[in-house]
Order: sequence, then structure tokens, then C-alpha cells
Amino acid sequence: MNKKRVQELIRELLLELGEDPEREGLLRTPLRVAESYEFLTSGYQADPKLLINEAVFAHDADQMIIARDIGVFSLCEHHMLPFFGRCHVGYIPSGKVLGVSKIARLVDMYARRLQIQERMTEQIAHAIEDAVEPRGVGVMIEARHLCMTMRGVEQTNSLMVTSSVLGTFRSSEVTRAEFMALIRQSQ
Repeated sequence: MNKKRVQELIRELLLELGEDPEREGLLRTPLRVAESYEFLTSGYQADPKLLINEAVFAHDADQMIIARDIGVFSLCEHHMLPFFGRCHVGYIPSGKVLGVSKIARLVDMYARRLQIQERMTEQIAHAIEDAVEPRGVGVMIEARHLCMTMRGVEQTNSLMVTSSVLGTFRSSEVTRAEFMALIRQSQ
């Protein structure tokens, strides 16, 4: 990202909004916004294979593994406003397991892009599938979208839920139901 160019664009935006970019409270705003966007879109520079690195381990487990309540913070690609919530990931291994912190890192990587929740949910599921070739994988994201709560229809209590199920999570109603029951525990 060309941080200097982004700063110039934010300064221009402030002027277009009727603000004075030389005002004390706004002097460093273009730099702060540029640094913020650099962090919030850092997922574009990440590669899932490099992120996972060597955190795939041989293991004969055949029971469902779940990482629940992973925090999600992203920007919607339509309004560039935040959406945030929780991501739940489950998979049934087939000889390989993934280090648990790598699941959270994959979620962060896809969240740190301009996104729609539906696509992000699928990207996470496919990344898990590619990494460990499980019997099945399920991903659910529950998120609040500021583009829907603070503008537009202004539905402050709305929650969007998306899921992506692959392999046995798709073909077996029992497996899918077990995943749903386990992610709902203690909520």
C-alpha cells in the first residue's frame, strides 16, 4: 500500500466533507487512517500456505475438532464499514490436524480484506479443507454489520449468520447437527 498516497486521499476526503485538515484534531488523521487501513487490509498480503507453515500434524483422530468463538473484525466491501462477530470452525480429521492457533490466523487473514461475510465463510472452509484434507469441515460466522445498523435500515439488533459445510458436514445431517449443537454450547 502506498501510505503517502492514502494520506493524500484522506486529506482530500476531509476537505470534501467540509472539514479543515489543518485543524488540531485532524492534523494526524490522514496518517492514522492510512495506518489503520494498512492493518485492516493486511490479509491481501498473506498466503494461507505460508501462514499455516508447518503446523499440520499427523494424527489418527477421527472425532470432530472445533475452534469456537474466534473473534472476527472485517470491513464490508460495499461501504467499507466494519462488521464484527464470531466464527466457529469444525472439522473431522483424516490423518492430519491443524495447530489451533492457525485456525484463528486463517480467520483473521480472510477477515483483513474488504469482504462480504458469505465469501469469507466459504474461504475459511476451503482453506481448512486444503490444509488438512479432512473428512468434512463446517464454518459458521455470526456478525453485526455497521452498514446495516448505523446507516441504511438502521436495524441495531440484526445479526447475520452464514455457514459453509463441506464433505461429511454437507452429506451427513447427523454430523451437521452435532457441529451446530457443539457450537451452541455455553452461549
